[in-house]
Amino acid sequence: MIKSMTGFGRCEESESGLVVSVEVKSLNGKNLEINCRLPRSLSSKELEIREIVRANIARGSLSVNVNVQNSSPAAQYEINEKAVQDIFTNINGVKKKLKLQGNVQISDLLHFSNFFFLPIENDTSEIEWRLTKKALREALKSLDKMRKIEGDKLFKDMAARMKTIKNTVGEIESLGMKRIPEERDKLRKRVAMLFESDEIDEHRLQLEIVLIADKLDISEECVRLSSHIKYFFEVFKEKEPPGRKIGFLLQEMNREINTIGSKANNSVISQTVVIVKEELERIREQIQNIE
Repeated sequence: MIKSMTGFGRCEESESGLVVSVEVKSLNGKNLEINCRLPRSLSSKELEIREIVRANIARGSLSVNVNVQNSSPAAQYEINEKAVQDIFTNINGVKKKLKLQGNVQISDLLHFSNFFFLPIENDTSEIEWRLTKKALREALKSLDKMRKIEGDKLFKDMAARMKTIKNTVGEIESLGMKRIPEERDKLRKRVAMLFESDEIDEHRLQLEIVLIADKLDISEECVRLSSHIKYFFEVFKEKEPPGRKIGFLLQEMNREINTIGSKANNSVISQTVVIVKEELERIREQIQNIE
């Protein structure tokens, strides 16, 4: 399945007052580049997040954004009785030392209430990480689905263009076959005009014709182009991402069509070569979006 390198995926998971949302954006890239934006509580998990992404994405520039919200009730507290007793003892001791009247009241103790309460710890790190992994995998699935849909559209466009190239190469090959006898007749006429009163060396003439035919012969390039076109469609059936292979294949096809253009010396073939080069360039632009 062909995949585009551009896409977006998002997922949100919640449990015990925790809400974790993960967004994954993907753009074109020569290799796999991962940029993570994580809350401080998940900073130690960045390597594991990257490994999860690598297991699902082969190529592209990815941005992973994780957001965590805690909607659970405010932290609960318990009274630190030892702290209360110590403060009471200290205040009572100061009163006696300074010979102050009256007993220690609750209002006296409340001035030190900051020391009375201990927060009840509620560790949610395990839940947070579990939700993050689940949301990340679901976001990557959503991203993958979008990339496949876009990739299918790109393939249909490239396949149509490649079929146009295939038909055009067939026309070029047919034109090339017709040119050899035409060039032979032209050469005979030119030689006859030069040697109107002299005998023509037929053997020498045939040798020159063979040399010219060899220079004008584009059948080998057309055969290689046809082979490349066939392999183009086979690459997309492989399990590995086809982007790099297709990029290299297009370079080879462009080289062959340039050779044909240089050999052609014919306006009709030259115009047809331009059509092929234009289609190859459009496919090359599209392949930049393929994983």
